[in-house]
Amino acid sequence: MLKRTLFEPEHDLFRESFRAFVEREIVPNADSWEQAGIVDKAMFRRAGENGFLGMEIPEALGGGGVDDFRFNVIIDEEIQRAGVMASGMCITLHNDICLPYFTDLTDDEQKARWLPGLASGELMAAVAMTEPGTGSDLAGIRSTAIRDGDSYILNGAKTFITNGINSDVVIVAAKTDPTQAHRGMSLLVVEEGMEGFSRGRNLDKVGMHAQDTAELFFSDVRVPAANLLGGEEGQGFFHLVRNLPRERLSLAVGAVAHAWAAFGWTVEYCRERRAFGQPIGSFQSAKFTLAEMKTELDVAQVFIDRQTQAYLDGELSADDAAEAKWWCSDLEFRVVDRCLQLFGGYGYMEEYPIARAFRDARVQRIYGGTNEIMKEIVGRSLGF
Repeated sequence: MLKRTLFEPEHDLFRESFRAFVEREIVPNADSWEQAGIVDKAMFRRAGENGFLGMEIPEALGGGGVDDFRFNVIIDEEIQRAGVMASGMCITLHNDICLPYFTDLTDDEQKARWLPGLASGELMAAVAMTEPGTGSDLAGIRSTAIRDGDSYILNGAKTFITNGINSDVVIVAAKTDPTQAHRGMSLLVVEEGMEGFSRGRNLDKVGMHAQDTAELFFSDVRVPAANLLGGEEGQGFFHLVRNLPRERLSLAVGAVAHAWAAFGWTVEYCRERRAFGQPIGSFQSAKFTLAEMKTELDVAQVFIDRQTQAYLDGELSADDAAEAKWWCSDLEFRVVDRCLQLFGGYGYMEEYPIARAFRDARVQRIYGGTNEIMKEIVGRSLGF
């Protein structure tokens, strides 16, 4: 890997600390969580106790008080390096995708009510946008939240919700004005235990088995008006769109790190595995394949580090983030697929991490906005 200039010494110390946490708390349990289809929330709470949740939450409210996305990048990279993407996703989704809604769109009362728990791990967050009949078309959602006195009456259903089983607070996109498309949508925080809020089954997926993905149902759920995010109805769509670049950057960061991990395992295997009396990595076909992947990954790392810096500088556009998401996730799957091929028959065995990586990588081109939608966004930026 080319020398990186993105990080400072304090980031290196943070990386060492979080790497030790992953090795101690996640790696030994990852296989059992894969079998169970869900992680133990005690691990998530220990992540909070160790300062790995809510780094950007003010210290007075229990967080790290440091608004620096590079710490999030390190967490993403170390989870991927250890080969525990599905087991660690509850942390990355909570930090990278959910927290900005709670830090940026809450008033003082809401901050005092939710931020300490989000930092300590007492509260695990999820965001519920996708519905059974709508995927990337956010404006087409049908869930409704109709004002009734000092509450909203929420009805509808969501699906493919990450942290859907384990979450304690869920940001729900719903129509407060069903006659409008974009301007009719608002964001409400639904809390565990609210009457009429129920969770469906933990969905049986091709990959990402340890990560709970669920259906959520809302039947006349009375949500206090005090749980409206942003302080104003009808702004939900715009809040979601504003946070999508960060979400897509996070996915791109994870995709590149996941591909690097698969590449590292494969180089090691090609050095040890012998055929016809020599390491398989010494054959030109394998050597050229590895050389191509190494080059592509170096290019991707420079690209994604520059994207991260743009985000830190407040300059990452939705178009740029869409480029990163589709290109890096495509690269990820291409690299993992070629790596599995180099493992031969052993690559198809569940005991080898490359098999799990292959299954887990496939969804990266789907969630966070399909890669086809990402290309549509980039294409529109060209004036088409």
